This record gives sequence, structure tokens and C-alpha cells, in this order.
Amino acid sequence: MNYNQQQAEWITQQILQELAAHKDLAETHSSPTLSIPVGISNRHVHLSREDMDALFGHGSTLTRMKAVKQPGQYAAEETVTLRGPKGELQKVRVLGPLRSATQIEISVSDGFVLGVKAPVRMSGDLENSPGIEIIGPYGRVLKTDGAIVAWRHIHISPAQAERFALRDGMEIDVRIDGHRGGILSHVVVRVSADAVLEMHIDVEEANGFGLRNGDCVTRVSASDRQDY
Repeated sequence: MNYNQQQAEWITQQILQELAAHKDLAETHSSPTLSIPVGISNRHVHLSREDMDALFGHGSTLTRMKAVKQPGQYAAEETVTLRGPKGELQKVRVLGPLRSATQIEISVSDGFVLGVKAPVRMSGDLENSPGIEIIGPYGRVLKTDGAIVAWRHIHISPAQAERFALRDGMEIDVRIDGHRGGILSHVVVRVSADAVLEMHIDVEEANGFGLRNGDCVTRVSASDRQDY
């Protein structure tokens, strides 16, 4: 082996050693494993003050039935009927507290029953969404928009988000174990001060992966993505 060949081999070895060192350093400083409890959302309605008055009587208030995991939110005793061009869904739960705008969250199959094509959206993004008739014990309202299929998302506090290198609005992948497990992509991160760690998906997505309330999923790291 001549001098040039020896020099080239030495340089190659140095480069390989440096790359290995950087890899070890990156693995040492990588984000810890994030295990996320699952919350499954069935169809439900969030009402504005105006629509609450129309459906349940002027000045009426929601009756708390049970708290949900996110602080300040709860399932109410009150239910409504949703009516669309093709059919209706009865006893749809109202969630509290009241909001500034009424929002109807349904599944894709619910849309088939009602005869509406609700877009997959993040909560609050109601522009150009279909309307639907909501019927309560004291009256009814015909909404011109507000029906959506909720985009799967994760609620997380700022402290946890910082620990796991997450930002509000970013999308991540999660791994679901079990016989029907797999990778669920495009899960949106929602960071808020009072959030409790939880991933929200609808009934159809949960059934597809064999998930139940309280099951846990795991964030997929960059190194894990190379395996699929």
C-alpha cells in the first residue's frame, strides 16, 4: 500500500469515527419516549349562548353530568337531535362549557346518515363547513355552518411540550401496539397552559386500531421512522 492509499484510508477511518461519535451524541440527547393516553370522542355538540337559549329556553344552563380529562370541560346531561338532508341522529351529547360559536363534531359515517360531507378540521375552523338542523326540547336552530370531523390531535402542556421537543401546531406520528396496531400519522400537537396530556381521536379511528379509552400510544421518533 503506497503513501496516498494509507493517507486516504486514515482519513476515511477518522471520518467514520467522527460520524459514529455524532450519532452517539445525538442518541444521548434525543427526546425521551413520550407515551400518550387516548381519549375517544363520540359525536357531540358545543353550543353558543344564543343557540342554547333557542334549544333549551332563555337563560338555561348546562347540567354537568361528568367531567372530561381536559380541565374545565364536561359532558352535560342535555342532548339534542341532529337532522340533515337524509336522516337524523338522536340523543347527541352537548359538551360544556358554552362557546362563542356552535360546533357539531361528527364522524364520517355520521355524515352518511345525515347526508352532509363534513370536512376534517381542527376545532374552531368552521369556515365553509356544512350546516345542519339542531333540535332541542324548546326549539330548533338551522345552522349554516359548523359541522366538522375533528382532526386527531394531542393536548399537551407547555412544560411537557418543551421536554419532548414539541411545538404547537406541529404534526407527529404515533405508534399503536396490539393486534390491530400500526402507525397513525399527521397527529396535530395542541399546546395550552392548562392541558392534560391526551390524544383525541374519533370512534372510527379508535375502532380501526383496536383502541379503548385510556390506552396509550407512543410517539414515533426520527430514528424509528427509518424502520417503516
